[in-house]
Amino acid sequence: MKPQLLKVAKDLTHSFSARRDCQPDVNNRWHYHSELELIYFKKGHGIQYIGDRISPFSEGDVILVGSNLPHYWQFDASYFKKETGAVVDVGVVHFEKEFWGTKFLDLPENKTIKSTIDHAKRGIQITGSGGHIIGEKIQRIISTEGERKLMLLMDVLLDIAESTDRSFIASVGFHHNFPDGEKDRINAIYNYALTNYKRQITLCEIAAVANISPGAFCKYFKAKSRKTFSNFINEIRISNACKLLMENELPVKEICYESGFSNFTSFHKYFKYFTGTSPMQYHKSGSKC
Repeated sequence: MKPQLLKVAKDLTHSFSARRDCQPDVNNRWHYHSELELIYFKKGHGIQYIGDRISPFSEGDVILVGSNLPHYWQFDASYFKKETGAVVDVGVVHFEKEFWGTKFLDLPENKTIKSTIDHAKRGIQITGSGGHIIGEKIQRIISTEGERKLMLLMDVLLDIAESTDRSFIASVGFHHNFPDGEKDRINAIYNYALTNYKRQITLCEIAAVANISPGAFCKYFKAKSRKTFSNFINEIRISNACKLLMENELPVKEICYESGFSNFTSFHKYFKYFTGTSPMQYHKSGSKC
C-alpha cells in the first residue's frame, strides 16, 4: 500500500494540533507525515496497519507514531452502519519533534522525553489500564489552553516512557522508502490483498495485479516487504481473528472461516505461529495479538 504524505492542519494560536474525532473514516488511508501522532481510542476498535505490522486496536489503547512512519486504522464495519449504534471517540495530537525549540530536547532533564520520541520511530502502543490513564490526559490536552497544554503533553510522553504496558509495533529494520516507480505497484498489491484476504488469492491472480510474471512475483514481494505474500495474507487473517476473539461474539470455529481460512487445522497452525498461543487459549485469556 502506498503511504500518502498528509499535511496536518495548523493554526496561529497553537504550537501543536490536538483534536477529537468522532467519525470512523477520518484519514481512512495509509499515510504518513513529519509530525509525531499521539492517539487515544476512547471508543472504537478494529485493525491497525503501522509500518510492517498488522494488529488489532481496542478501546483504551494509546499509540505514539513517530515521524514519517506510515499508519492506517481500519475501524470495524459496525461503525459504518447507523443501525448498530456504534460510536467512535478518538483523541488525536500532532506535534513536530522540535516544535519547542531545536535545543529543548538536548537539555539533560529531557533525556527521557527525547528517548521516547526516538523510540516512536517504530510506533509505541500502550494497552490495559495504563492506556486509559494516559488517555484521560490526552483528552485534557485537547480541552486545555496555555502553558498547561504543553505541560500535559510532556507528562504524557513521560508516562509512555515509564509504562509497563508499553510495546513496540513496527520491526527494528522497517523502512518505507520505496523508489517512486515501485509505489503504485506496492499500492495495488496491498489494496487488493486487504480487499480480498477472506478468499483464496492465487499466485497468477496477484501477479497480474502487480503486472509481473508469477515466477518473479514471490521474489519481488519478499524483497520489498521482507515477508512472503502468503505470510502477509495470513497475518491479515490472524489479526482479524484476534479482533473477533476479543469481541467474544462468535464461536472459535466460525471465526476461523470468517477470517478467510478454509479449515481449522490451518487456522490453528498459523494462529499459533503469529501469536504464540492457540485460538482457544487466546479466547480464554483475552490476550491481544
